Amino acid sequence: MTITEIQDQIVDEFSMFDDWMERYEYIIELGKKLPLINEEFKTDDNIIKGCQSKVWLKGEQNDDLIVFTADSDAILTKGIIAILIRAFSNQKAADILAADMGFIDEIGLKEHLSPTRANGLVSMIKNIKMYALAFESKN
Repeated sequence: MTITEIQDQIVDEFSMFDDWMERYEYIIELGKKLPLINEEFKTDDNIIKGCQSKVWLKGEQNDDLIVFTADSDAILTKGIIAILIRAFSNQKAADILAADMGFIDEIGLKEHLSPTRANGLVSMIKNIKMYALAFESKN
């Protein structure tokens, strides 16, 4: 699936919920389903700076695709990174770099987060794009 198709799926899923408490619960559920990052990757090098809680993100190149794994010590933040990994893992670097981030606004995520969590979301996206940039420049 393309990034856009996955983002559209995420928007559709979030549209099923009437209020933000239900959406928060769904985000938490997504975080619980996030495959755990290998403990060896829980290092300072993989911590996303700018997040209130600890978030580890690791990107690895598998053929021409980037595969992301992540974890967080906060349940809501873990759900947020799970959404981003779903959209951008197993995609080509060029596609990640060209991706529109409008789906974040469409699901209303940024506007319903505290300012520090919203900053963390921006930092997560920035780190995903930085991995894509690094892998694209290697090819």
